[in-house]
Formats: sequence, C-alpha cells, structure tokens
Amino acid sequence: MMAPADRYDAIVVGGGVAGGAAALFLVQRGKRVLLLERDRVGARASGVNFGGVRQQGRDLREIPLSHLARRIWGDLPRHVGIDGERLFTGHLRLARSEADLAVLETYRAEAGAIGLELELIGRNALRERYPWIGPAVLGGSLCATDGQANPRLVGPAFALAAARAGATLREGAEVVAAEREPDGFRVALADGSAARGDVLVNAAGAWAGGLAALLGDPIALEPRIPQVLVTEPARHRVEPVLGVVGGELYLRQVQRGNLIFGTVDRLASGDYRLTRPTPEMARLSAGAAFSIVPELGNLAVIRSWTGVDGYMADGVPVIGESATVPGLFHGFGFCGHGFQLGPAAGYVLAELIATGRTETEIGALSPRRLADSR
Repeated sequence: MMAPADRYDAIVVGGGVAGGAAALFLVQRGKRVLLLERDRVGARASGVNFGGVRQQGRDLREIPLSHLARRIWGDLPRHVGIDGERLFTGHLRLARSEADLAVLETYRAEAGAIGLELELIGRNALRERYPWIGPAVLGGSLCATDGQANPRLVGPAFALAAARAGATLREGAEVVAAEREPDGFRVALADGSAARGDVLVNAAGAWAGGLAALLGDPIALEPRIPQVLVTEPARHRVEPVLGVVGGELYLRQVQRGNLIFGTVDRLASGDYRLTRPTPEMARLSAGAAFSIVPELGNLAVIRSWTGVDGYMADGVPVIGESATVPGLFHGFGFCGHGFQLGPAAGYVLAELIATGRTETEIGALSPRRLADSR
C-alpha cells in the first residue's frame, strides 16, 4: 500500500490503451510514473471493443494523430512485446446509395490532401474483388494500410509494458478524491491510501468526465454502450475490415474464421459500470451485417458482449493539457473509435508532459476548444 507521502512525476488514471501508452512513454522519458486502474488494465473499452485499426472514415481533425498511431501499430511488438494478432489487410468503407458514393469521393479528396491514401472502387470491380458483398452495395473506398487487432490482447498490453519498464501499476485502485495542490496533485483511493504527482493524466475512459469535474475542469461526456457479436468459424473470405458510410455497421473476420460485427452504440442509463447485451441490438446488428454480407445468414452467433464508450458532443476526443487546470492532461472521449488512436494519444501526452510540445498536430483536439465554447 502506498504511504500518503509517495510522490511521482506523473499519476496516470486509467489503464486502457491510452493511459497505458502514456505511462509507458513517460517511463521511457525517465519519469517516475504511477498508473492507477479501478478494475484490471484493459478490462474496459480498450479490451472489449470491435478491434478495428483504421485511419479511414475518421474526422479530418483526427487524421494527424491517426497517422502517428499507425506508425506505432506498425512497430507494436517493439513497444509492448506482442503483435496483438494485428493484420493490415485494409479497411473497406462501403456505399449503399449515390449520396454515399459522393461522401466517399469528397472524403478521398479531403483526406488525401492531408496524407491519407484511398482507392475508390466501383460496383463491378468491387464484386470481382469481393464476391461475397451483397447487392445493396454500390461501391467502396479502400485504405490498404488499415486493419485489425485483438483488443483482449492489446487492451492491457501497454499498461503491462509500462509496468515492466518501471512504472508502478496498481489495479483495483479506485480514485475517490482528487485535488490540485500548489505543487501538483493529490489523489485518494478507496482503500485509504493516497499519492501525489507533479502532473495528472486523466485517461479514465467513460468516467473521465467525473474525474475532470473533481479537479475543477468539468467536461461533458456522454456514456454509450457498444455491443459486439461473434459468429461460429467459417471459411476465411472477408480479408478487409468493413464499415459503411453512416457508421451503421462494422465487421471483420479473424484468422480462425469467426466474424465479429456490431452497429452504432446505444445510450447508457443508470449504473453503466455493468452492462449487458440486448436482443434488440443483436437483431439490429445482424440485419445490418446480413445486408452487406448475405452469407452470414447461414452462421450461428455464438457470443456477444458490451462495453462503455465516452462520447464528446463534437465527435472527437480531448487530448492535451487542461485549459483551466495547469498540469492536468486529458486523454479521453474517443467516441467509440479510440482503439487505433490510443497508442498515439499516450505518446503525445508523454511528449507534452516531458517537453511542453508535440510534433503531431492536435490543436483541434485540445481541451482549449471546450474552454473557448463555454
């Protein structure tokens, strides 16, 4: 148990991918780091998400961070010691109407201007390349450098790597109080222990808004519940990860043959620390999946799970130092698509804490945008 006087260069709250990466990269910069996780590292959104590792389809404000994340993902074994079952077989974003095709064309031009290479594929060429795609699809956009990974492996991997590198990791450590002091921060835990740090990183996922409020920087965060379904194994045919314009479906096939899919998150209510799959969401996801890949109708769904994501009102995360509380750094609000971004969010936070600047353009993701709108 920590003594009340224990002090660190940085306290990181949240042991998912973003928090774990922040802790790892801070330790690598010579910082003394305490990493706190209320449950088990990687047990929440980082470990139970869909597993897409994509740059395509993101808000343009996220793309510079997503580019950095892709480089980290490309070198994942060096960072965390495992490959996380990552596969870079592409991300295929599908259009089901002429309006959707126009969205793909516009996005290719805009994203291409900031370095994201996409290939537009017409209906006939799409059928030739991917004969399992259903007739509802009119065309698609392929990002060949995107892919997938296993969140149950990668979710805890950065936090565990940080611990191996020298960070102090505490699981089952619930923060019940936090305050800004003249020379840093003090956090109190449910077991009666406490710790102090020069800076505090808020990577607490869907609960990060509450921690921000404790520290005098309230940020509205809406909790939403994703539901993921898995089929029995089938012949491996679906190479790229699939998405659709509008976001009503995501789907991938793992090397073992199982297909993993889901649809839009539902609003959380009540105590969302414990969530359960619902038949309604299962039917919605299955209908969307069958409309894109009709042969899924012959497969049994063998498993389903849920998690909790934190959504920002403007659809992009909060990355950087608080606009009102010096030394408080935020890394949350990934709006259901933070798995790919998480390693880069942690890297950028470590850069900012250690050097006061970052090489990655994140101005549009800064907490300053929220302060300016208040």
